[in-house]
Parts: sequence; structure tokens; C-alpha cells
Amino acid sequence: MSKPNFSLEVFPPKTAATTLSLWKASQELAPFKPEFISVTCGAGGNAPGDTTKEVALVMAQQAHCPVAAHMTCVSGSREELLQLARDYWQSNIRHIVALRGDMPGQERYTPRNDGFAYADELVAALKEVADFDISVAGYPEGHPDSSSMDKELEYLKKKADAGANRIITQFFFDPEVFLRYRDRVAAAGIKAEVVPGLLPVLNFKKMTAFAARCQTSVPEFLHKMFEGVEAEDIDHRLLAMNILSHQITRLHTEGVNFFHLYTLNESMLTRHVCRWIRSAF
Repeated sequence: MSKPNFSLEVFPPKTAATTLSLWKASQELAPFKPEFISVTCGAGGNAPGDTTKEVALVMAQQAHCPVAAHMTCVSGSREELLQLARDYWQSNIRHIVALRGDMPGQERYTPRNDGFAYADELVAALKEVADFDISVAGYPEGHPDSSSMDKELEYLKKKADAGANRIITQFFFDPEVFLRYRDRVAAAGIKAEVVPGLLPVLNFKKMTAFAARCQTSVPEFLHKMFEGVEAEDIDHRLLAMNILSHQITRLHTEGVNFFHLYTLNESMLTRHVCRWIRSAF
């Protein structure tokens, strides 16, 4: 059985304090040699040339590992996004995470008149710019805008057929959810690698609210585990580490050898997970 590997995700900082937290986290996590570090966009996808690009360029220099930059359909016109892609390629950033994105204040998604409507269009256009390594999003429990999992998989296949190399999933907590999803993706004829996205539980109360917005189920046993445990307690961190190690171990026994860790720009728990992955297998 192959040793597992992993990638990390960070987001652009909004304040001086979060800037410090991001660079501290990147310095502490880079020595574990992740396969790549992805840099997200903020709410609304951000405008082309915003802090996503700035952070990605600096991260590529400081972290000494490949960087993947997120790009969203909502963040610019076709020409703006294509120019951004050309800028990334010239800056030696060769991996893009291509997403539809959401505009703040929209109850239902409405494409820009001058932009790419959906991620499959963006993927196809990026492949025309250069031979990017392209990741896209997958939703094991369905996207909030999808009417059914069949429709979700139909759209996912369009992204893969357009040139996506891998599918990074929304976070989940039950490994069986991912394994069922992986089977359905394969049955749909989608050849792209399916990578589980794992979220460290830094604050259980905040996480449950976030999970509800993302249509991610939280098993009842987790509610019982964290009952009466505050986020600052050492027990909270131990429980969070236990959850991640269980997810990774279970998935690894089923042939999953790559994991994407959503760091939330905090290094402590992710650092322990990275060290455990490097030493336990």
C-alpha cells in the first residue's frame, strides 16, 4: 500500500493579524513538503489581481513547494480571467483550482454577462491558454444548487471532460460518504482523481454552522463527543486530531493515498496531522 501524501489550503488574509497568522502557518507547514498549497479566493471570488494572486506569488517563493491559485467565474470577465491565467503561467504557477464561485447577495446564481457561466467553460479556456494542472470541486453530499446527485455528477463529468485533472471534495466527516461518492464518480465514467477534502475541527460550534451552509452532514456521534467541550480546551484539539486520523486511516485502507487539508490558516492541528501522516505510514 502506497504512503499517503497531502496538499494544503490557505486563504488570503484580511487584516494585519490574519496576515501574520497565514505566514506563520506557511512557515511551520512548508517543512512537511506538501504536494502543493492552494490559495483560495474570498467572498464573491475577489477581483482579478487581488490578494489571491499576491499571496500565491509570495507563497511560491517562500514555501518552496508548488502553489495552486483559485480562480472563479464570478471574479472577472473572460478576458480578465484569461489574462490572469497568462500572468500565473508566466510566474511559474502552473496549477489552477477552477470554480464557479458565488456572488454575495444572490439567492440564486446568475452568471456574469461578460464572463464564463460555469466552471467547465473556465476549465476549457484555461487549457487553451496553457497546459495547466487543473483541479475542480466535488460535492459528496450534493451542491446546494443541484437538484439531484445525478445532475451533480453530470456537471462534474463536464468539468472532467473539459480538462480537469483532479476533483477536490467539499469537506465531510463520515468516510463512507466519500467512498460512496468515489464509487458513483467512477460509475459515471469520470476518470479524474477524486481527492478527499478534510477539515480540522478547530471550533465545533462554528464548524456545525458552516457545515449547515455547505450542506455537509455532521454525524450525531460528533455532537456527543464535543458536548461540553470548549474550543480552547486541550480535549477539543485531541478530539479533532482523533477525527482526522480516523478519516485518513479508514480512507487509506480503501486505497485513498492523497488528502487535501483545509488549514483555515492555523498551523497547530494541521502540523500535528502532517507529522502523523509522514510518520505513521
